[in-house]
Amino acid sequence: MTTNAARTSAGSASGAGEFDYVIVGAGSAGCVLANRLSASGQHSVLLLEAGPKDSNIWIHVPLGYGKLFKEASVNWMFQTEPEPGLNGRSVFQPRGKVLGGSSSINGLLYVRGQHEDYDRWRQRGNVGWGYDDVLPYFKKAEDQGRGGNDYHGAGGPLPVSDWRHHDPLSEAFVHAAAEVGIPTNPDFNGATQEGAGFFQTTTKRGRRASTARAYLRPAMKRGNLHVETEAQAQRLLFEGRRATGVVYKQNGVERTARARKEMIVSSGAYGSPQLLQLSGVGPADLLKRHGISVVLDAPGVGNDLQDHMQVRIVMKCKQKITLNDVMKNPLRQMMAGAQYAAFRKGPLTIAAGTSGAFFKTDPRLASPDIQIHFLPFSTDKMGEKLHPYSAFSASVCQLRPESRGSLRIKSADPSAAPEIRINYLATETDRAAFIDGLKILRKILKAPAMAPFATEEADPGPSVATDEQLLEFCRQRGSTVYHPTSTCRMGSDPLAVVDQRLRVRGIEGLRVVDASIMPDLMSGNTNAPTIMIAEKASDMILEDAKRARP
Repeated sequence: MTTNAARTSAGSASGAGEFDYVIVGAGSAGCVLANRLSASGQHSVLLLEAGPKDSNIWIHVPLGYGKLFKEASVNWMFQTEPEPGLNGRSVFQPRGKVLGGSSSINGLLYVRGQHEDYDRWRQRGNVGWGYDDVLPYFKKAEDQGRGGNDYHGAGGPLPVSDWRHHDPLSEAFVHAAAEVGIPTNPDFNGATQEGAGFFQTTTKRGRRASTARAYLRPAMKRGNLHVETEAQAQRLLFEGRRATGVVYKQNGVERTARARKEMIVSSGAYGSPQLLQLSGVGPADLLKRHGISVVLDAPGVGNDLQDHMQVRIVMKCKQKITLNDVMKNPLRQMMAGAQYAAFRKGPLTIAAGTSGAFFKTDPRLASPDIQIHFLPFSTDKMGEKLHPYSAFSASVCQLRPESRGSLRIKSADPSAAPEIRINYLATETDRAAFIDGLKILRKILKAPAMAPFATEEADPGPSVATDEQLLEFCRQRGSTVYHPTSTCRMGSDPLAVVDQRLRVRGIEGLRVVDASIMPDLMSGNTNAPTIMIAEKASDMILEDAKRARP
């Protein structure tokens, strides 16, 4: 991908120009905004990305996410502080640092969450964010491979596709779930989420459809859109309480870009609160501690961090049909590569979940509280070597954790990683959900449909049986599902950071548009909701611009 960028000569704090809109972060939200705000040709737009172009070949191969989890050239490679609920372990937090952001390195699953998630947002005072309000934006974004209907759009920028590889293990999991009473659901994003079935992915003909590819690339030819890569924001600029621009560093040189209409921060649940705090918008005591002048004492910036945790069960397999078996056999590796090169099918199209399930640990719950990701391979940690034996895995993810954490800058240096505290398993509800979820998953994996494949449980193994042992297993093995949210939360209470139109409360000319604005965590994967948020925000920004015309 080439950048359509107007660059200035080198020099300390040299000017990069003036634009109607300056967007900081070319990730899942930023690429959507860049496309929509520049579409009419009436507004000039600058999009800044701290990372490189999306030229790494593994970005575009679905299974390539395994190669990118610890690839520092396209990944921020964050770590949490020691987590008390996980026996003091730090948890690796990959985040995309490349055009497309995390949509370029994620597991590709297209999951919107539950209708109830958005209705809950609305009921908490966020008018315009109920399910009926956001559904049109999901449909606007979507190019559904099955065609459009009441719940899906066709012809939008974002391809959504069925998996292009038949896998008997993944199919057996769906049948096994039905045998233990979990109904089969062909569409997790339709009338209801509950049930077992196959995940759809953000792919087109076997290739990843990041927002860089789906939204940004078609917009690159526009003369009013300028994109700068390797451009890391240092701080926002203000005149009083109005945001007017940003200083960013590129090739060792500080440059300044000015925004005539609005600054838009789309740097993700970690990057957005970090940039606000570095710029003087955040908890006053924190800013003063690091010698940062306070523009606005906003104690909610960086609060309420949430993330999905997962715990995997590994089952050894009777048949040599897992990805483990493919990857340890050079001939089968070559065949998989040839199959992908010729047909864009086969094992290289595996996303971070092939089939899965959403179910309730308690029938009294209004909606599912557990998500299962099934995978026809196994590993100790994502991004590391697969096990040398034939095996598959399935993970338990609690959908609506009560636990909340925080993000705080550690210094005034923009290149310093922030302090990330998630507080996994901090509440009794969260702990009980994992124990019950693991028990139900074990029933599925022991159901008759899995009998031709499953032999023994390799991890945690039959010796882990009591509730106390299962909880300890969660503490030892629990890890992220890569869904941080809510650090610049939307609302009207004193700790809310943005209002219902995603404007930073107390500041003019500044919005935050990304997963950080979610009032709480979605019941599912977060990429599709983040794209929806950016679609809705684009309309609100353009509406406000039209109202502001003299």
